[in-house]
Amino acid sequence: MIEDKENPSYSLENAMRLKAIIDTAIDGIITIDRNGIVESVNPAAAQIFGYQPEEIIGENVKMLMPEPDRGLHDSYIENYHRTGVGQIIGKGREVLGKKKDGTVFPFLLSISEVKLQDKQIFTGIVHDISSLKQAEAALRESENKINSIIQGAVDGIITIDTRGVIEMVNPSAARLFGYAADELLGKSINVLMPEPDRSLHDSYMHHYHVTGEKRIIGIGREVTGLRKDGTIFPFYLSISEVELADRKVYTGFVHDITQQKINEERLRRYAAELERSNRELQDFAYVSSHDLQEPLRKIQAFGDRLVTKEYDKLSEQGKDYVDRMLNAASRMQNLINDLLNFSRVTSKPKSFVKVSLDTILSEVISDLEVTIEQTGAVINRSPLPEIEAEPTQMRQLFQNLLSNAIKFRKEDVTPVINIYAKNLQRQAHLTATPGDEVTEIHVEDNGIGFDEKYLDRIFNIFQRLEGQKYEGSGIGLAVCRKIAVRHGGDITATSQAGVGTQFIITLAIKHPEE
Repeated sequence: MIEDKENPSYSLENAMRLKAIIDTAIDGIITIDRNGIVESVNPAAAQIFGYQPEEIIGENVKMLMPEPDRGLHDSYIENYHRTGVGQIIGKGREVLGKKKDGTVFPFLLSISEVKLQDKQIFTGIVHDISSLKQAEAALRESENKINSIIQGAVDGIITIDTRGVIEMVNPSAARLFGYAADELLGKSINVLMPEPDRSLHDSYMHHYHVTGEKRIIGIGREVTGLRKDGTIFPFYLSISEVELADRKVYTGFVHDITQQKINEERLRRYAAELERSNRELQDFAYVSSHDLQEPLRKIQAFGDRLVTKEYDKLSEQGKDYVDRMLNAASRMQNLINDLLNFSRVTSKPKSFVKVSLDTILSEVISDLEVTIEQTGAVINRSPLPEIEAEPTQMRQLFQNLLSNAIKFRKEDVTPVINIYAKNLQRQAHLTATPGDEVTEIHVEDNGIGFDEKYLDRIFNIFQRLEGQKYEGSGIGLAVCRKIAVRHGGDITATSQAGVGTQFIITLAIKHPEE
């Protein structure tokens, strides 16, 4: 059946179909007459501008424009009618619109001219691009942020293509290699490599593209770079692979480790020298003390024979000489034993284990029970933490400190000793590395004290501030310092003569694996 296009019912159906298309269109559609008066506006256009359709129809279309377009629109239409030259008709462009609430927004406007039998009209298609513009602005802001980060980064950042040609280099990377940035753009990345890496780089990239085997991409490692002046330097290189829409690029992050490597080498040499020196000192202390034992035993043996067999035959002065000789020999024996103990602190180290300092302290107090009872000493203690340590050395530490606190008491005054701990961080927010967290043990007494100008001396071997008044070799505090240092800390003291002393011992809570 052939439709009759002259049939009024067909024309009506066609018009209704066209109206339905316009009314349901996503984009706005506005028609104006030759004077700019709105004749029709679809729901989408009304919604875009924030009006009801009846608020726009019959009004000049310039009501939907901000200045200066609003003031220029009538003259623009007049000029088009006079010259036939249109700035936007038949072309389309991005313009600004003004909503009912005064908001100005961007949209794409395309205008077509329609000449009917009795009049001329213009149809405008309005496509709101506000969201697109916001996305573009957000993208530009993001790009600016990323670019600022790249340009301001302390580490070097270099991007190359799959052939190894440099596409981007930030100021830090250029400065690190001694170039201006534009000197590197377009150059092969191997210009920054010394041999043999320079010759091997192209084959490495080819091998990766063929096999996918990674030697550094996504892994990172220490490598050597070549500066423009020919000097080479170490840096840590990490490379990431980025898939773009049409190609692949590689971004390298360059962290200069020159100073770190110098410090590591200095530390290695210092540690080696320190180890040698310590070994010599330990050997000297150990061997010397053993060698000294033999003549000392003879002095003691013959002295004992004089006492048991010849003592009665000696004059009073002779007896005095023998007694003083044996006392000196006894003191010498104690010195040698203390020297041996001092050398053993580091010559025979044991591995660290979890140790309850509270338990150690209880055991030491039990060992000193007789002395504590004889002197009437009062020991006030707070809970001590659990740390990684060598138990025997912790026992030595507390034994020496408590014995000292009791020994150097004031006459006719009850010795009072306070023991407590504080857990500390060496630096705020850093707790990941063994040694970052320490415990501070405080041992306070009300004894005779000392002048703090002697503080450096009291921890040295054989140093005794009180001469012969108190027994001992002067090694105890030196042993305490060696133990504290071996456990990642140190020992110091505050004191006032006649008032008392506070020893502060720092010990790391955890240690690197040996």
